[in-house]
Order: sequence, then structure tokens, then C-alpha cells
Amino acid sequence: MPELPEVETIRRQLEPLIVGAELVDAWAFPSAKFLPALDAVGATVRGVGRRGKYLLVALDLDDDDHELVVHLGMTGRLTVRDRTAQGAQQEPIAAEGEPSWGESVQLHEGRHLRASWRLSDGRELHFDDVRRFGRLAVVGAGQHECLPTLAALGPEPFDDEFDPEHLRRAVNSSRQAVKTQLLGQRVVAGVGNIYADEALWRAGVHPRDRRLSTARAVALRDSVRAVLREGIDNGGTTLRNYRDVGGASGENLRNLDCYGRGGEPCVRCGELLRRGVVDARATTWCPACQPRR
Repeated sequence: MPELPEVETIRRQLEPLIVGAELVDAWAFPSAKFLPALDAVGATVRGVGRRGKYLLVALDLDDDDHELVVHLGMTGRLTVRDRTAQGAQQEPIAAEGEPSWGESVQLHEGRHLRASWRLSDGRELHFDDVRRFGRLAVVGAGQHECLPTLAALGPEPFDDEFDPEHLRRAVNSSRQAVKTQLLGQRVVAGVGNIYADEALWRAGVHPRDRRLSTARAVALRDSVRAVLREGIDNGGTTLRNYRDVGGASGENLRNLDCYGRGGEPCVRCGELLRRGVVDARATTWCPACQPRR
């Protein structure tokens, strides 16, 4: 699943491509998760933001502020297609009984297209999702009550609110393992399995620990920020499906020291990294650098 660095990479690439464009037409796969794409027709894009792993496309719709909320799920991907620049003919608006523009796009692009929008300059914004775990919604700006997971997100990792004391208190007041806390999105938004393993390894915190001292909370907070920042700088981590707006893979895989390396020597101490399951999530850690406390 794309985590904060992957979603932030997409946000940064997408914003200059679509800001100022009007969404003049739309098509959606017939599912409640994707049909809200149609609700954005007629809106002008004012910006592209992010909250945790969610993209928030700011819209001016009916003279009011709205958001197109995009969750990529596990395999979601956004692309901007410029058929005119490629020398291809734009699909005409269909007469009665003929396929609509959106249906024509869907037939042309294949079975993984879940939503598409035609922009006022003739380009197309496509949302593909192989496994269909993604989701779309159009809501009033900041009105996330109908999206409980988004509404309940904790602080952004680079915000002042995500400080060591907040982290220490949250972990120590719960019976859950620290890794589970990081993945729960209420302690900090945007951290998933890859960056949780990396941050815990860097901080020397065992993923099953349930208590943090102040010093270890400082180390873990700093490590969370560091691994996320590096992930953003490297365009995200591609393990299998993730691609950015231009179709490129993220380059952060080569920067991972712990995640997915179970059975290999720890690059810090040489001990073999262990792999196991923590609350149903595959986990890698170093028994020497991350002793259980």
C-alpha cells in the first residue's frame, strides 16, 4: 500500500499538472467506491493536498469549496494523459445510443481503470486500481465526518504536534505493541509497514515493545521523520505496484536497511535480521540492535 512518501510524491507531481483545470466530464466504475468521481464534474481544481495517505484535491464546485478525496488503496495509480500531444484524436461527445466519452475511455484503457475525468484542455486524469481497494469521495472542504478513518487521523509526522511526549504517552497508555501503534494512524498519520520497520530499526526499538522512555521516544520520533523524508526525496518505495504520476518506480528500495531483509546480516551490527508477525503484519527487526524491553 502506498505510504506517506509515495502519496506525497504523487501530490507534488500532480498539482502543477491539474491546478486551474476544469473537470468537464467523468466516468466511473459501477461501484460505490468509485461512483463519487461523477460528483466532481463541473469543478475547477484549486490545489492538491495530502492528509496521511489520502490525497485531497481542492475543488471550486458550484461556487463553494469542496474536496475530491482519493485513497489509493494497495494498487491505485493516478496518471494524466495528453492524447492531443501524442497525436491521437479526442473522442467526440457521443450521440444518443453511442458510447459516452467515459465509456470509450474505459474500453480503450482496459479493465483496471476505475475512474476518469476529462479536463477542460482536453487532457484526461485517470485512476487505475488493479485490486479495487482504493476509494473516492467528494465532500465539502474539511468535512471528513463521512470518512471516519480520515477524520480520526493523528498528527502529520512533520507537524509540531508529533513530539516525543505525544508519542511516549500514546504508546505507554496502550496495551498494543509500538509497531501496531505506528500503523494505527492515530498516533501519527501516514506511516505504513515499510517505514515503521525502518524507523523502529533506526531508533533501536523492538516492534513488540509496549513502553517508551523519553529518550527512546525522541529517537523514534526523529527516526520516523528521517525515514519518511528520505522516502519522499527518493520518490517513494516500489516493491511491486507503486508508480508515480509519470509511470516511474520509486528509488527508495535501495535505501532500506531493515524492511524485507529477514535472514540477512544487519548492516549496523552484522547479526542476522529476524522476521515474524506482529499483530498480523509481517515484521523485520534486529535482535541485537533492537532488544525487547
